[in-house]
Amino acid sequence: MTTTLSTSRAASTPPAVPTRVRQSIRERVAPYAYVAPFFLIFAVFGLVPLLFTFYVALFDWNPIGERVFIGLDNFTRLLDDARFWNAAWNTISIWLLSTVPQLLLALGLAHLLNQARLRLAVFFRMSMLVPYITSVAATAIVFAQMFDRDYGLLNWMLGLVGVEPIDFKQSVWGSHLLIAAMVTWRWFGYTTLLYLASLQAIPRSLYEAAAVDGAGGWKQFRHISIPSLRPVIVFTIVTSTIGGLQIFTEPLLISRVSAVTCGPVRQCQTLTLFLYEQGFGQFQFGYGAAIGVALFLLIIVMATINYVLSTRTRSERS
Repeated sequence: MTTTLSTSRAASTPPAVPTRVRQSIRERVAPYAYVAPFFLIFAVFGLVPLLFTFYVALFDWNPIGERVFIGLDNFTRLLDDARFWNAAWNTISIWLLSTVPQLLLALGLAHLLNQARLRLAVFFRMSMLVPYITSVAATAIVFAQMFDRDYGLLNWMLGLVGVEPIDFKQSVWGSHLLIAAMVTWRWFGYTTLLYLASLQAIPRSLYEAAAVDGAGGWKQFRHISIPSLRPVIVFTIVTSTIGGLQIFTEPLLISRVSAVTCGPVRQCQTLTLFLYEQGFGQFQFGYGAAIGVALFLLIIVMATINYVLSTRTRSERS
């Protein structure tokens, strides 16, 4: 009787999963479990707001009024709005004036700090982070004083050579140069350290072999340093494009009277400032969302163009 019961229990109990199978399942599932928190956070704070922005852009959305579905009318209105095109031009102009000098300056400083045997080299390298950790508000105050028309240091230096004072804040190109100088000052040190870390990872034997073959410093920099830095250069170009086209704080702080419009004639109003003005100043959430969608598409296009040009240059040289 006992033998019959034990036999029936054994028959009804499913066979245990082998240890190797369980271990294989854990090994396959574990990587997805490790990266799952990132995708969950991205979905909650990135993907959902992005999709909701597309949704709001299809409405005449007033937070204290009605929400009326109007389809693509906000985008049609955007294309006919001269203020939007002015903000788009200002954004691209400031981005170009700040990104190109910033990357070139960072590349040159990184090469200098990597090659030159300076005293207190660690101090100079760490000092590159000082602009990055400085408050944006403090940077704006200092640069606004430096570029001031009446008492600015820059106009004082120009006056020494007979140049009339320039009102940087009230002119289009002057305000763009002022903001670009602030952005370049803040980010060139961070980019320099990225390039410097990559340069220090290049084997010294490559430079020694090039020197034996008669290659000078410029040829070594061009044919060894630049190709080795290409992945980092592409990364900094893409990230600078994303950050530069979303610039908000610097143009907001340089004008005390009309901060959101960045001047009486919107001479330095960027797309993010225009979005803020329409969405949170005029409470036109639908129109503001349409501006956000346009900015998102602009960033995608510009970042893609930069990436394609960088990779194409690499393939042509190789």
